[in-house]
Amino acid sequence: MTLKRLSQPIDKMAIALITLLTLIIGLLVWGGAACDDNCIFNTGARVNDFSWQDQTIAGEDRAFVLTFNRPIDRASVEQNLAITPPLPGKISWSGLRMAYTLETPAPYGETYHLALTGARDRYANQTQQGNVIQPFTAEFRSRDRALAYIGTQGAEQGRLILFNWTQQQKSILTPENLTVFDFEPYPQREGFLFSAVDASQGETGIQGLQLYTVSTNLDAPKASQNKPKLELILDNQEYQNNKFDLSQDGKTIVVQRLNLKDTYNYGLWKISEHQPPELMTDAQTGDFLITPDSQAVAVAKGEGIALLPLETNAEPIDFLPKFGQVLDFTADGTGAVMIDYNTDNAELRGRQSLVYVNNLGVQKELLNTEGSIQNCQFDPTATHLYCWLTELTKRKVYTEKPYLAKINLKTLQTTILVNLAKYQDSKLSVAPDGLGILFERLATEPSTTGNNSNSIWLAIPNSTQTNATTMMVEQLPFVGFRPQWLP
Repeated sequence: MTLKRLSQPIDKMAIALITLLTLIIGLLVWGGAACDDNCIFNTGARVNDFSWQDQTIAGEDRAFVLTFNRPIDRASVEQNLAITPPLPGKISWSGLRMAYTLETPAPYGETYHLALTGARDRYANQTQQGNVIQPFTAEFRSRDRALAYIGTQGAEQGRLILFNWTQQQKSILTPENLTVFDFEPYPQREGFLFSAVDASQGETGIQGLQLYTVSTNLDAPKASQNKPKLELILDNQEYQNNKFDLSQDGKTIVVQRLNLKDTYNYGLWKISEHQPPELMTDAQTGDFLITPDSQAVAVAKGEGIALLPLETNAEPIDFLPKFGQVLDFTADGTGAVMIDYNTDNAELRGRQSLVYVNNLGVQKELLNTEGSIQNCQFDPTATHLYCWLTELTKRKVYTEKPYLAKINLKTLQTTILVNLAKYQDSKLSVAPDGLGILFERLATEPSTTGNNSNSIWLAIPNSTQTNATTMMVEQLPFVGFRPQWLP
């Protein structure tokens, strides 16, 4: 009876299909183990995805991911992965994904080549060449290195200047009638937020400051020759606009404003995307800085620093007593550097202390000085702090002698990088890739025109030299003030 049933047409068809499928499965198994790269049945190991493929990365981009199609011999990947120019980093694994975390930001203005050859399948027979991973190559690049400053001579006077260091291209971004006082770049470098007075309206002082944005076209294709686009963000009709800050995500502006009809009305205003200005607090405040997460603002308020949410009339998230000013945050927002004016300490009264504070409650004094602490900025790895400080000299008259210093946050060692002969108000800007520090200094020789303009300088902090006279310091071919690296 069984033989008779198997002789039916449907049974014959089923047996034929089973035999065919068995042959196909056998071919696939054999092909995966023995075929070369051209075999249609090849299921060899390969890179499925590279997260930075053909991407342009910035200083905050610190890790890429390689994803494989099957389990890989991890040691063979680590031994054969090559990046040119080299980018030192650490490797970690999670299943089929390999993450490579850079030790320091990738230097700007470079094109990088990644190659992986010679790696093997985890279960490969080491004698079979067919089990070697398919060779993989890719490219990515870092942003062009660029800086901006406010010009002080000729056609550049009072105007915002952009210099693309990588392409060696200079652009004047603002029109002749606007005199720029301060500026901040947007995080994606698509433009700048800046304060300026309009000379064509008869405005000359800070009472006439208005806020504007201007586009850069910095990362646009080279063929793009569009003129910078200017837009008025905040006028001066009812309020005097003073200090401002731009959030790290580029979506919020905080401005300190004074009511022209009521001088007691002096508070912080918030401007969100495509929204009219909104009063955050009418309490009189000092210096302020938006936190790196773009959710709050640290404000000098009374005898301490208040952390206010970016909401109207919100209660403070936290309050740090005794501190008088926040100078900078680490990129991840877990640490900050602040000034303690020692108003509650009779022994230290008249001296300033520079203090590192983190989110775990640690407060570490970095230095204490009779001079002044002008401004400070963390390096990209948050291992060092760079500061403009002054030394008080007691001769016939008291004078402050400025110097640029590097502070090791682990050892607390302070190294003098640059000494200036005379006091001047100067701000520093640390490159997002750690290349160097921009700063301004007054011309040492008097000008025959009476216009002693500031020159812009670059200090390279990676030198082993600690003597200021042998430190790598270079004067750049720019005349202006407030030089800043673009992110």
